[in-house]
Amino acid sequence: MSDTSAVASAVDGFLAEPREARIRRDAELVAELAVTGFEGSEYDVFENRLLADSMPILRGMLRSGTFITLSIKKFETAGIPFFVSSENRQLLHSSDAERDDIIVEVLMLARKAFRKKALINGGWNPDYRGPMGPSCLLTYFIGRCMWEFRRAYLRWANERARAAQVEAALLDPEAFFRLQTALPHHAEPETILFTTAFMDLLDAQPAETRAVVRLTCEGYADGEIADRLKSTPGAVRNRRYRFRTVLYQAASERKIWIPSQLHVDGVREQQRSAG
Repeated sequence: MSDTSAVASAVDGFLAEPREARIRRDAELVAELAVTGFEGSEYDVFENRLLADSMPILRGMLRSGTFITLSIKKFETAGIPFFVSSENRQLLHSSDAERDDIIVEVLMLARKAFRKKALINGGWNPDYRGPMGPSCLLTYFIGRCMWEFRRAYLRWANERARAAQVEAALLDPEAFFRLQTALPHHAEPETILFTTAFMDLLDAQPAETRAVVRLTCEGYADGEIADRLKSTPGAVRNRRYRFRTVLYQAASERKIWIPSQLHVDGVREQQRSAG
């Protein structure tokens, strides 16, 4: 069975209306939409309906794995390498949220290519004479989605890998320093995460010191912190100073990264050099 036939058979399993009836209706609709060059409000209504009808089919095919298998086969036929790990296959089978994340991007990518290739350039042909005859517009569109799946999947898989790296950094202080090199130049590491080592040091402090540090890192001034803790600005500064001495020792051993709000003059540049 050819790729096109396989896609048509898979889509037919989701639809009750006979294929021939769908094709006749689609041919009439395309003729009407061609009058306005596949633009305007009527085309918008058609496109929105197409996306809505595709969503449950894509969900079902992605859940079963059929969509992945057929997409990979298309790329293999074209000589383009494409691989989906068993772990990601299982996640896309079990998670509604992850499936929808990919599907939404696939739909947005496919809608543009579909309008140009299927309609404007006449790629969809209701009189096609292949082994299984022509397909309906919905089947053609699902096939277009399979071509766009690789790009959406690679984006999704890369984001998951990045998230896993951040999670590892939260659990492994050494991973945090490896992560630093991959951060954008304009982003300060402390704005992205604190290391587990930092939090361990903080959790070992008295409750008032923990509160001072957290409020300082949230941007509160000493007077505001003192008011919230029913203390004095001097006491706030003393607690922060005592905690800094603990941090600097750990930082000198490259165990932690000190948030900018806790620095004194000159320490930030020293820390950058150490990184």
